[in-house]
Amino acid sequence: MNDYIIYTDSACDIDGEMLKEWGVMYRSLTFLFADSSIQFSNDDMSPKNFYKKMREGGVAKTSAVNINTFIDAFTEALNEGKDILYIGFSTGLSTTAESAESAARELRPKYPERKIITIDTLCASGGLGLILYLAVLQKRAGKSIEDVEEYVRDMMPHLCHWFTVEDLVYLRRGGRIGRSVALVGSVLGIKPVMHVDNEGHLVKTDKARGRRASIKALADKYDELCINHSMPVFISHGDCEDDARLLADMIREKHGEKEFLITFVGPVIGAHSGPGTLALFFIGSER
Repeated sequence: MNDYIIYTDSACDIDGEMLKEWGVMYRSLTFLFADSSIQFSNDDMSPKNFYKKMREGGVAKTSAVNINTFIDAFTEALNEGKDILYIGFSTGLSTTAESAESAARELRPKYPERKIITIDTLCASGGLGLILYLAVLQKRAGKSIEDVEEYVRDMMPHLCHWFTVEDLVYLRRGGRIGRSVALVGSVLGIKPVMHVDNEGHLVKTDKARGRRASIKALADKYDELCINHSMPVFISHGDCEDDARLLADMIREKHGEKEFLITFVGPVIGAHSGPGTLALFFIGSER
């Protein structure tokens, strides 16, 4: 029986309208700027306005989805007789998936006839979006909730996340790099190349001199690690769509036409990586 709902959270960086088309429900992480007490979700402020404010000096802080939000959301679905498969944001970067599992633990005894499955994907941004999309395709193909859970867990170690950033100040604020490294890197035009590791943490692995070289470094990672060129490729960007399209063109030049989805890096992720973030997601031999 295919009577279940896929849930996620806004850290997947897929806009709400597209998630609706996919038949996916979601709840939003929130953010606020340091000069204001007003909390926003991704639905409340466009990415372009968010990055404009960041470029003007705004500093954003983010908050995870709390347990009560998930309890309310899941309860509504359970009362409709639906099972739940939550596919969520890495616990290496947020407590959101932990909140979802805490909500599930509270609700399971109250709904013993229903299945409530939560998956900490150890993925972020378009990486979470890509694994979510693949799960949706499995559900559309008639796969059971258990089959989709198994599929997602099998794909997780192969979901490659590769990032670069334009301005090192945001990584410095988040403690990813030190002040001196950020200063020297900015002066010399050094751009870090990073990925999300097997524990779901963002780690720096390489560096490139200049923006175009850093974009090429992402394309090179696709060349090196991709194991199935027929699978879709997701690219997310922090208000630098031209760079995202350049990256897609670099991959097409070597590997031919393929399915790309280009999306914004949403405010919750972008608050920590900044304008000019560029990220590539695909299925590879390893993360």
